[in-house]
Amino acid sequence: MDHTAHHTSTAHDHAAHQAHDGHGGASWGTAAKATLHCLTGCAIGEILGMVIGTALLWGNVPTMVLAITLAFVFGYSFTLFALRRAGLDFKSAVKVALAADTVSIAIMELVDNGVIALSGAMDAHLSDTLFWTALLGGFAVAFVITTPVNKWMISRGKGHAVVHAYH
Repeated sequence: MDHTAHHTSTAHDHAAHQAHDGHGGASWGTAAKATLHCLTGCAIGEILGMVIGTALLWGNVPTMVLAITLAFVFGYSFTLFALRRAGLDFKSAVKVALAADTVSIAIMELVDNGVIALSGAMDAHLSDTLFWTALLGGFAVAFVITTPVNKWMISRGKGHAVVHAYH
């Protein structure tokens, strides 16, 4: 494969291509950064939802629904704010954020909440080690599972790759 075009491009073009491994795929570093970006928003929303639901003495189902909803809101908001800062109008920024993060956030939420539900941590209190171990362990498992998915999607111009045009 001829890579001479990479050497004659502008600095901005070169930086955009550094995310790729030279064989048409995204690097593991790029995929990990995209996953960590989504996971940070998800974690904030998830923890906030669990704390609010517990503080309001809600049951497991409404608490989990709130936590998942807030995970999506915070997950999307990180991308949305970056896109708005880059000059995109709100409607376009929402479309790009939805395209960039939906699959990643959905996988992370499915995995994380699966770990929480299967471990029995939903019946634990915020002060219990089981709750925090399951929650943080679920985030770690979600990161490991979602990173290869993000790598695959970015390699095909999907997922977080749609945000790269606005950096």
